[in-house]
Amino acid sequence: MNAPLRLGIAGLGTVGIGVVKIIRQHAAMLSARTGRDVSISAISARSRDKDRGVSLSAYAWEDDPVALATRDDVDVYVELMGGTDGPAKASVEAAIKAGKDVVTANKAMLAIHGQALAEAAEAAGVSLRYEAAVAGGIPVVKALTEGLAGNEINRIVGVMNGSCNYILTRMESAGLTYAEVFAEADALGYLEADPQLDVGGIDAAHKLALLSAIAFGTQPDFDGIALEGIERVSIDDIRHADDMGYKIKLLGVAQRTGRGLEQRMMPCLVPGTSPIAQLQGGTNMVVIEGDAVEQIALRGPGAGEGPTASAVMGDVCDIARGLRLPVFGQPATSLEKAARAAATLPAPYYLRMALADKPGALAKIATVLGDAGVSIDRMRQYEHEDASAPVLIVTHKTTRADLDAAIKSMSDTSVLLSDPVVLRIETV
Repeated sequence: MNAPLRLGIAGLGTVGIGVVKIIRQHAAMLSARTGRDVSISAISARSRDKDRGVSLSAYAWEDDPVALATRDDVDVYVELMGGTDGPAKASVEAAIKAGKDVVTANKAMLAIHGQALAEAAEAAGVSLRYEAAVAGGIPVVKALTEGLAGNEINRIVGVMNGSCNYILTRMESAGLTYAEVFAEADALGYLEADPQLDVGGIDAAHKLALLSAIAFGTQPDFDGIALEGIERVSIDDIRHADDMGYKIKLLGVAQRTGRGLEQRMMPCLVPGTSPIAQLQGGTNMVVIEGDAVEQIALRGPGAGEGPTASAVMGDVCDIARGLRLPVFGQPATSLEKAARAAATLPAPYYLRMALADKPGALAKIATVLGDAGVSIDRMRQYEHEDASAPVLIVTHKTTRADLDAAIKSMSDTSVLLSDPVVLRIETV
């Protein structure tokens, strides 16, 4: 039996306590599977006295996570505090400098500083692992870096934020407004302390930046992601989309095109018959398309104590076994800067708008679209009781530039009463 692998855990929230529980409950199993005991030497968190439901008296306590990361009796520093900068980044940098392996669930830090941290870790000969940073318990990082290493990846599509998926599916099932379900999700503790990280798509975009780096051999480029949250999605959009055979999801898409790397995180319509449309609640799904494997779908819980702690322990076990891989699947110094796509690939779009209820209004809108080169696939006008006529249009494939030009011209028609809601339709 090899020497024990000793952990230092910073952050004792839901995930940190989940890791402690797994190590306690499955000590013999972990030892059998890795060839060495896995133990906890020391811990750190904001409050020493908080009741976390488990006894932590057996572990040394450090108030300073940097001190924890550099202890002599810590082999692997497990960072579960979160935060783009501050103590999280400082302690991870200290651990790498001290020759410690690092496991983290911190997608925000890696999306912004991942390139520098990867280069530092690889230069120091230590591991930097982050399965828990993306899609909870789904082993998608491992799938990309290992199982699909023989594939040229063409596209990644996924629902990567359980809170947004909960809001959208709850709106549909209960017939509630966005504001009502947002308040419900917040009261249930489903949203981050800053809810904009969830509903604004930021959290999911951090995850997409990491998957895109692995898939396409590029440096993480969070700033290159076209980002739009779910705040403008109404119960009417959900009902109308369903009426036309679609579901609305906050969808992340990354694909290499002739125009460059296209990355976006925004609400989209997907065919109601597709597996991704069936996702309920906090479930995540990542669909990967490769030249050899064609298409695979990975589905599972996207957050929570057990699933995320499971992902942390998967990384810990790989380190215990001696498995060492480049942080993003190939040497960090070989990663290219992403050439951002100048424009997105053509796609069909859904438009919802309110028109003045007067003769010729719809014809004016159709003319504007046609003049911009946007062809209409389907169009519906719904019954109404006031002077505002709700109209839905699904276009044939078009560029967003042509569509935006048409929308700009619509304001000159005198029949458009509000800014149209525009949602891309994605085939999955």
